[in-house]
Amino acid sequence: RLQAASDMIESFEILPAESLAAAIAHLPGARSPLEGAHPWHVLIEAVTGDAQANPAAMLETQLARALEDGVVADAVIAASDSQSEAFWLLRHSLSDAERALGPAVQHDIAVPVDAMPRFMVEAAATCDARFPGTHASGFGHLGDGNIHFHVRAAPGTDRDRFYAEEAATITRFVHDLVTAAGGTISAEHGIGQMKRDELARLSPERVAAIRAIKTALDPHGLFNPGKLVACA
Repeated sequence: RLQAASDMIESFEILPAESLAAAIAHLPGARSPLEGAHPWHVLIEAVTGDAQANPAAMLETQLARALEDGVVADAVIAASDSQSEAFWLLRHSLSDAERALGPAVQHDIAVPVDAMPRFMVEAAATCDARFPGTHASGFGHLGDGNIHFHVRAAPGTDRDRFYAEEAATITRFVHDLVTAAGGTISAEHGIGQMKRDELARLSPERVAAIRAIKTALDPHGLFNPGKLVACA
């Protein structure tokens, strides 16, 4: 709706209720921007370089229509820069807030934008069933089809044991789900060294093509060696 109505949409971030609750508990004095309980929240930012345009008025019009149509349950528009910053502080605190809850395996993944809502729900349920005691959820850049998909350990889990014995298996499982959905295992932060073996496992043909291109352009392996593909 918003993309069809305007080119002013700069950010479209999704926050499940549990992640928002964790951020509120983590930040002194923080509170939910909305009244009541809602399973999902979206943080939207609209900007413009046109002095004649009014992002707030556009959002007010479009959100009012969405409320009338039952697409959203409630909405609030920041009335000042400080209120906008407070909204964004909740979003930017999610990772720290979740880390405070205990160990988690974190994934930077993407699937096609239209498929992301279903993926977030179904992949989380699939992970919960596959790894009893854990809990999976995602948050982040829904407008780009890119979310941070975290699988959190059960309360009281030993951190070192979880990372040593379970994390790699969980990551492989999540990456298989992402690949099956036509997505990517590294949407925002690159492959680097940490995901190099996973990329080779999931897409050996792609790695072969990447290696051929790199060899042609960098036959001596001088450019960022060891990243994305292993040195020959």
